[in-house]
Amino acid sequence: MPSLEQTYGSGGSGELSAAAPRLRVDTPERAGLDAEEMRHLVREVRALTAGERPWAPAAVVIVGRGPVIAVEAAAGWAVRYASYDERTDTGVELPAEARVPATMSTPFDLASLTKLFTAVAAAQQLERGTLSLDARVAAYLPDFTGAAQHHITVRQLLTHTSGLRPELPLYDCPDDAARRALLRAEAPSSAPGAYRYSDLNMLLLQYVLERVTGSTLDVLIHEGVTGPLGMTATGFGPCPGAAATEDQRRPWAKAERGMVRGEVHDENAWALGGVAGHAGLFSTAHDLAILCRCLLTGGAYGPARILGADHVDLLLTPPGLGFAVDQPWFMGELAGHGAAGHTGFTGTSLVLDRSTDTFVVLLTNAVHPKRSWGEAGNGPRVGVGDRVARAVRGR
Repeated sequence: MPSLEQTYGSGGSGELSAAAPRLRVDTPERAGLDAEEMRHLVREVRALTAGERPWAPAAVVIVGRGPVIAVEAAAGWAVRYASYDERTDTGVELPAEARVPATMSTPFDLASLTKLFTAVAAAQQLERGTLSLDARVAAYLPDFTGAAQHHITVRQLLTHTSGLRPELPLYDCPDDAARRALLRAEAPSSAPGAYRYSDLNMLLLQYVLERVTGSTLDVLIHEGVTGPLGMTATGFGPCPGAAATEDQRRPWAKAERGMVRGEVHDENAWALGGVAGHAGLFSTAHDLAILCRCLLTGGAYGPARILGADHVDLLLTPPGLGFAVDQPWFMGELAGHGAAGHTGFTGTSLVLDRSTDTFVVLLTNAVHPKRSWGEAGNGPRVGVGDRVARAVRGR
């Protein structure tokens, strides 16, 4: 992986401006963070991977303030289990020599953190005038009759207020034509306007973006976000070196796939070929730190600018477009002053706080070897947020 000090080319909107400082590694004190709180944070993250049945086999955390990365730590095993034994509800351990340790360079399945990249890609089209926030989806996708009949808008997709149900069983469809037909016909199951989190929002937004640009979502994200920012470890799968996720078998999973590694965990994203608006990206903590820093500086990193500051505001100002804002259930004490971020089902989370110029990324494979093992709650995410908030000097 390239150094964080690498010089990146301009991209995204094509704007050039004074270079925004790149990230550098230094001490918590230099970042304006309390060192003792950061030591506690590292110990607690490492503890997540300990024991016979850990909260997550692997955990990687990175914390920064301003242009300084103050903490980076990796613990546990990116690959620990060969399979899941449903008879004993235990993981079948790999021999010690076959396990793969987690490092700062380990890519993780981001799960729903993918939605943040889809939202950034949408904001770029808003900025360019090819997309309108309050336009009806039918203006771009007239063949999506369910959305058209209920006048769903682009804004409703980005704010999860379309009324669409959380998901559809696309993984049970026989082919792509059947999957697309199911999505085209899907109508809201509740009245549009109220908040209801749904993967279908970002799937429809993906189709909107692809229709207005003529490019696939993976190309849009590479050319508009990860490429300009030099996020070379971020992309849709396959990703052979990624941390393993679940031994997917029915009835606890929705497909018969065996131990999943390097392919997207989410069954719908997998059924769609691995590229989906709601899931499918793999990345490292360092790469996500670059995205956080870019948004905290108003859309620029190094000489590259991917968004104007006003469109970054659109993404991060309540209620947020794609980004959740001030949610203590996963942000802990970081919430309350405009903190924005998201979580992912595999055990990932990202929070950036413009009020303190601070960010934290936590990547885990909490669904390895079985998804219910990662259902111990959001306590670890909240704990990380609490530690970072307390470490901000003067808070």
